[in-house]
Amino acid sequence: TVKYEEVYLRVYDSVSEARASIAKYLAFYNQGRPHSSLDGRTPDEAYFGTQAMVMAA
Repeated sequence: TVKYEEVYLRVYDSVSEARASIAKYLAFYNQGRPHSSLDGRTPDEAYFGTQAMVMAA
């Protein structure tokens, strides 16, 4: 996914620019992009929601 939605669509001027851009995409992917396999939740919502339930038990 990161290759097709970020890396292959851009031309980076430097390695540091590529790293910054990919880091920004990964933050979006984990925090803002709903996933159908997670019932419309983001990976962060799925992971941290599970962690909160385990810690409360």
